[in-house]
Amino acid sequence: MFLTPPSEHAPRRVLALADDLSGAAETAAALRLPGRIVLGPAVAAPPAEGEALVLDLDTRQLDADAAARIVRASVRDAVDDAVLMKKTDSLLRGNLAAETAAYAEGAGGLVVAPALPVAGRTVRDGIVHLHGVPLHATDAWRAESRPAPRSVAAALGAAGTEVVPLRAVRSPLGELADRLHTLAEAGLIPVCDAETDADLDAIAAAALHLGAGVRLMGTGGLAAALGRVLGAAGAPPAGPRASPDGADAAAGALAADGPSAGPGPAATRPLLVVVGTAEPTAVAQIAQLTAAGARHIVLPADLLARPGARLPLAVDPDGITVVSIGATQGIRIDTARRMAAGLGRAVAALPYATDLVLTGGETARRVLDALGVTQLIPVGEIHHGAVHCRTPDGRRVVTRPGSHGDTGSLLRIARALRPRHPFVPAEPPTPGAEFSASAHPQPVSYVPQGEAL
Repeated sequence: MFLTPPSEHAPRRVLALADDLSGAAETAAALRLPGRIVLGPAVAAPPAEGEALVLDLDTRQLDADAAARIVRASVRDAVDDAVLMKKTDSLLRGNLAAETAAYAEGAGGLVVAPALPVAGRTVRDGIVHLHGVPLHATDAWRAESRPAPRSVAAALGAAGTEVVPLRAVRSPLGELADRLHTLAEAGLIPVCDAETDADLDAIAAAALHLGAGVRLMGTGGLAAALGRVLGAAGAPPAGPRASPDGADAAAGALAADGPSAGPGPAATRPLLVVVGTAEPTAVAQIAQLTAAGARHIVLPADLLARPGARLPLAVDPDGITVVSIGATQGIRIDTARRMAAGLGRAVAALPYATDLVLTGGETARRVLDALGVTQLIPVGEIHHGAVHCRTPDGRRVVTRPGSHGDTGSLLRIARALRPRHPFVPAEPPTPGAEFSASAHPQPVSYVPQGEAL
């Protein structure tokens, strides 16, 4: 038996890599360790003892070779005693094969566990399932230029893998660790099935038992498991957890967060919600906000994608404004980055600071890049994936993956950030319910003077 108890020898610093910003924030919140999010790919300083450094590599929209180079450089700069964790998309999107190959170089082993039980994303027989339906049988990849992979192994490309089934994951810790060690010694990547958080806890604990040099790769679910295992081994937890509805924890986090930059108290400062996602639920989420009194501005997709186009926004200085993309044919993957950059230019052109809610990792990164923000400090989580952070200049920023959250997500976030706003009291609609045009305020279509749309 080769086991080394993590309570005695496990490193207490964590370097986590993510391919987009909302994923980085989700990982930071899940780890629940003191830490920071750096908008990379360059690392300003390695994580300190007891700290988690989460690095947004911003590789989701890059070509595979460029993404691999960035991952390789980030791992090369890691300190020797850090636990390495690579956050992957729970739908297996991005440059997964190329980045996995680069991440595995020089490792003593790589353990992969891409389940995210809290979002209904499980892995059985090496296949990702969404609420029990195999990923390739859903429309989750509708915005991608290629079909969804039929298994985790297919998503990893040429890497040699072997499925670790649930019965092995749920075996005694020593047996699971032995199995992972045997596969690593054979040059194979174990792809672990998981359906519950307890499964992920077992995988994280077994991987840490293998000692330094073994790296982890998975979703925010595995990051949370890693945080729990390290916490049990003595690493101090940090940051508030969200309550069942997120409101109490978020309010406590905001109260402790201190003053924010802007033209007045945080409660009366503008709150700008930027929706850059193609998810169908976004329409219902925006409708709830407008029903509660938010102003809705729709920016045309073709103008956003036009380099250098001026997009001045008329943001309510005392209220809540939500901005979305008017794309009748959906948001195309080949123009997504240009549209996100356009959203960033529009926000940066505002004459005063706003607090921000940013949906979609690409949108979040481009907006913060345009504002010159290079670091975020996690404060709390309003609901799963909706992570509240503080910027060095005092802004409050909530990031959320586009695919996360039910129809009430944006309203819950706005209520947490602006608890004194006179929201219209209403029962939340059933998730997936349609909103009629006559029942909700209509958005303001943005037509800039002199532009032919």
